[in-house]
Amino acid sequence: MSVRKITPGNHLRGELTVPGDKSISHRAVMLGSIAQGTTEITNFLTGADCLSTIRCFRQMGVSIEERPDCILVHGRGLRGLTAPDGTMNTGNSGTTTRLMSGILAGQRFSSLLSGDASLNSRPMKRIMDPLGQMGARIISVNGNGCAPLSIQPGDLHGIAYTSPVASAQVKSAVLLAGLYADGETSVTEPVLSRNHTELMLQNFGAYVMTALHPGGSATAYVEPCQELYGQQVFVPGDISSAAYFIAAALLTPDSELLIKNVGTNFTRAGFLKVCEAMGADITLVNKTIEGGEPRADILARSSALKGTVIEGELIPTLIDELPILAVMAALAEGTTVIRDAAELKVKETNRIDTVTAGLATMGAHVTPTEDGMIIEGGSCLTGARIQSHLDHRIAMAFAVAGLAAHGETFIEDSQCVDVSYPEFFQTLDQLA
Repeated sequence: MSVRKITPGNHLRGELTVPGDKSISHRAVMLGSIAQGTTEITNFLTGADCLSTIRCFRQMGVSIEERPDCILVHGRGLRGLTAPDGTMNTGNSGTTTRLMSGILAGQRFSSLLSGDASLNSRPMKRIMDPLGQMGARIISVNGNGCAPLSIQPGDLHGIAYTSPVASAQVKSAVLLAGLYADGETSVTEPVLSRNHTELMLQNFGAYVMTALHPGGSATAYVEPCQELYGQQVFVPGDISSAAYFIAAALLTPDSELLIKNVGTNFTRAGFLKVCEAMGADITLVNKTIEGGEPRADILARSSALKGTVIEGELIPTLIDELPILAVMAALAEGTTVIRDAAELKVKETNRIDTVTAGLATMGAHVTPTEDGMIIEGGSCLTGARIQSHLDHRIAMAFAVAGLAAHGETFIEDSQCVDVSYPEFFQTLDQLA
């Protein structure tokens, strides 16, 4: 166990880059592995979750080179994967487990996926059900709807699936299985979730389209595919990682930070919309688009924040940023209400519980609800000992809270940040 001490900060100034986007890094390795030719991935996130994806595809015969400046994936083609030698360990990565299940459902060999204790407690029926409707043979080994998952060969059929939740992992698992199906596959969501899979599938040569419907729902379609083709993928900085430093600049007096090369895909940029609603001084400069993924440099300055309501179609676009938004809300003027966010319960921790417990420990006035929380702003946070519960988002959010608190804050099991941002604390130390 490692414990990180955070002392109150001020005058955060400078420029920084954050690691590559976790979602895009995962998908680039997966699609590169089942494509013909070589895929070159620049600015790949070398966090533990994405390394789990690399490890699993190596077990299926894919040659993947980890060079200092890029990752080279020597793809084996859509039907070229080979049977793994034993259980594939997905670590703490729900993305690896759920998305790879869609790919494995279309293979001609058996496979077994398992992860750490946290991963093996997260719900997998949300992918097992639609993949099962397609003809996949996926069994929860312990009969509890969780990993370990046994996946047996089966013939896949195209389906029109209506998902009860807006989940990019569910959508992606079904679309990836759809590459191997005998007809068109579609996924309809109550609101549009992050669309990195659709964009990347198009770039790799699949036929994919998305339809937006009145009322906010969305349907993604994919056609069966004969082959994908290796690409050059530049991974923008992860907005989920950038959010902590944006928040740190907003909350710390006399601060100005420029976070460079951050992905600003509209299906992920809800955090920026909420910052704007809270009165944050944020400017986007040097905007550009590559591979369908927009990015920009984000300039954030100290700001007097105000409470807001975070709900509805915004939630899927900022689900991973809700812990740091809750910290911001505790230090803002007025009340912030977070609702429609029951998905927080099935992350690395039940983040409704872990966020509200942490904020209460630091003296904030926060009330958990069934699908979110109510935060009374204007609190003077006091340094405290915070249990991360091995959740990287909790550790980083409360490190930022510690900067704005009175007294020292201690983050227990702080090494969990390695999942998505191994250099987080070093970067924080350099700026403070």
